[in-house]
Amino acid sequence: MMLRSLSLPKREKITSGTKEWADHNVNCINGCYNDCKYCYAKMMAIRFGRATEKTWQNMAIRREAVTKNYRKFSGRVMFPSSHDIFDLPQIEEACFTVLAKLLESGNNVLIATKPRINVIRDIDRLFSKYKEYLQFRFTITSIQDNLLKFWEPNAPNFQERLESLIFAFDKGYKTSVSIEPFLDYDPAKLVELIAPFTTESIWLGKMNYIPRRNLSNVEQHYFDDVRKNYEIKHLWEVYTQLKDLPLIKFKDSVRTKLGIK
Repeated sequence: MMLRSLSLPKREKITSGTKEWADHNVNCINGCYNDCKYCYAKMMAIRFGRATEKTWQNMAIRREAVTKNYRKFSGRVMFPSSHDIFDLPQIEEACFTVLAKLLESGNNVLIATKPRINVIRDIDRLFSKYKEYLQFRFTITSIQDNLLKFWEPNAPNFQERLESLIFAFDKGYKTSVSIEPFLDYDPAKLVELIAPFTTESIWLGKMNYIPRRNLSNVEQHYFDDVRKNYEIKHLWEVYTQLKDLPLIKFKDSVRTKLGIK
């Protein structure tokens, strides 16, 4: 699948992105094995020749990011933002080295991940003394494994992500969930399942870049379906249905589309 221009109509320009969540982003890996079809970091890497569609999932440790020292940042730090943490020895060691340095410097860290239960257990084992400085933000985009498998080919299934959320909640961590992009036409069922184990917030967002060209017949079906999720009329229905729930927050991708400040 070839990626075309990433330019958007002015009304769909994304204004905040990760800045809605944190003041600073830290990463230590190039590429990401999850290989999500909608990944913005992947799209930009391909666009600027740092990766191809096939090589993006071949992760490489950024040694300079692992060996450097990290100061105390002003505001929250999101780690990671352009890759994930995997239960592969070298990758996990690199990520945990960076996480340790961030926490030892007194940073408040938002761990953003499509969670693997082994990784979450390891974080609890190694960093539980920093619990007050940590918040998990688990990306759970659908309750349907067939959708997860298509859009996020190598990421965990729904049950493992839910298990990770429950584990972190039971251990007393601050927990939050990102449903961005929401892949289910009706995300209310997912919200209902995760809300009891979420202490902070549940964020809903749309897919920002949906190619229309060079798609196979199978891909066309999934892309057509997900585009229906974000039609204006349906977005208003989702917004109206969920906006008054205490934990719900809408990402700027939805608010911009609907013209909501």
